[in-house]
Amino acid sequence: MKRPLLLFSAVFCFLHLNSTAQVADRTALAKSIRSDSRLDTIQARAIQLLTGFSAGTSYDEVWIRDFNTFIKGSLKIQPKEKVRTMLLMFFKIQGDDGNIVDGVVDSAKANGGYKYRYSALLPGWAAHKNTVETDQEFSLVQAVKKYVDLTGDVSILFERVGAKTILQRMEDSFAYILKDRWSEKYGLVKGATTVDWGDVQPEKGWGVAINEHTKWSVDIYDNAMFVIAINDFLAMKPKAYQTQKDWSALAATIKANVRKHLWMSEAQKYRPHLYLNGSPFSKTFDEDKILYSGGSVCAVLAGFNTKKEVENINRQLLAAASKEKHATIGFTVYPPYPESEFPNMLPYSYQNGGDWTWFGGRMIKGLVDYGLVKEAYAELIPMVDRAIARKGFYEWYNVQTGEPKGSGDFRGEAGVLFDAVESLRQWAAKN
Repeated sequence: MKRPLLLFSAVFCFLHLNSTAQVADRTALAKSIRSDSRLDTIQARAIQLLTGFSAGTSYDEVWIRDFNTFIKGSLKIQPKEKVRTMLLMFFKIQGDDGNIVDGVVDSAKANGGYKYRYSALLPGWAAHKNTVETDQEFSLVQAVKKYVDLTGDVSILFERVGAKTILQRMEDSFAYILKDRWSEKYGLVKGATTVDWGDVQPEKGWGVAINEHTKWSVDIYDNAMFVIAINDFLAMKPKAYQTQKDWSALAATIKANVRKHLWMSEAQKYRPHLYLNGSPFSKTFDEDKILYSGGSVCAVLAGFNTKKEVENINRQLLAAASKEKHATIGFTVYPPYPESEFPNMLPYSYQNGGDWTWFGGRMIKGLVDYGLVKEAYAELIPMVDRAIARKGFYEWYNVQTGEPKGSGDFRGEAGVLFDAVESLRQWAAKN
C-alpha cells in the first residue's frame, strides 16, 4: 500500500510546484506590465490626441470605422454628451434602407470627390459611403456598445431619431446587410473584393465605389465584424425588447459557415476570398497562400477559433513579421499582392503589405482574452516603442524601410494602442 501513497504524494507535489511556478510567473508578468513606463507614456500621448473625432488631423471627415477604435480613449477626455452627439449623427443620416455611411463632414468641406448625401435631420453636414466596404453598420453598433459600457448611458438606445429609436435603427442596419450584402450561397456577408479589411478594389480607377468591374466576394473580416456587432447589440439591448429577428441564431450560423467555408484547417489560416461572380485575379495566381492579418485578428475577437488555433494564427503573424526588418504583427498581408494582380495598390504600400498598428494592436486584447498574456505583452512593445520613437501616431509604416506613412496624427492607432495597454493593465490588476 505504500507505493500508491508515494506515487500520489509525488504527483501532488509536482502539481503543487507547477501551480506555484505558474502563479509566480503571472505575478512577475503582472509586475512588469504595471511598472512599464512606456505604457504610461503611450496612453498619455494617445489621450492628448483624442480631443477630436476626425480620423486624423490631416482629415476633415469623421469615419465610423475609425471612431469605433478610439471612442474609449475619447471618453477619457471628452464629455460624454459630445461623444453621444457624434454617434447620433451617423443615425441621423442613415439611409432609408438602413445603411450606415462611411463618414460625415462639415458640408462646407464636402469636396473630397465622393457622392455626398444630406439629411434634414443633420443640417450643416454631408456624408458619404465607401460602397466597396461592408463594415460601417457593424462599426457603428460596436461603437455604441463601447459608449454604453463606459458611460452607463442606456438612454441613447431609446433616443428617437425621426420616428425610430436607436435600437430600431441598429436592427435596420443589420437588415440592410441581409438584403443588400448577403450571399445566400454561403450564408455569409459579402462585399467588393479588397485587400483584407481594406477599402480599395484591385482595378485601376476610383477604387472606393462599386462599379461594373466589381468582383463580389466573401471574406473573414466582414463576417467577424458582423458577429461582434450582433453580440454587442444583444448584450446591450433590454431583455424585454422584442427583436426583429433571432440575431443570436444568425450569429451562430455565420460562425458555422465561416468554419465551413473560410477556415482552412490544414493550413490553420483563413482563406482570403470566396468569389461570387468571378475572381479579379489571374488563374495562375494562388491567392490562398496569402495571410490576412486584420481579418484573422477580428476572427479571434469574434471567438471563431480555439485557443490552439489562436496560437497558430499568432505564430503565423509573427513569422510574417520576421520576413521584413521593420514589421510587427500589424503587417497587413503576407506576401503582398504583386502589381500585376493588384494594379490599384503597389506591393508594400498602404493596405497591400503596409504595417498597421490600427489592426495589429487589436490582437493584443484577443491574445489576453485567450490567456496568451505573455505573448500579448511581447508583441505590443515593438508597436509602442515605434510610436514613442516616431513621436506620433501614424497610419501605417513601410516594413522595408521603417518609414512612417499617412497622417502623423492618426487617431485610430492612438485609440488602439490605448485600448491594448488597458487590456493588459486590467489583467495585471487581477494577477
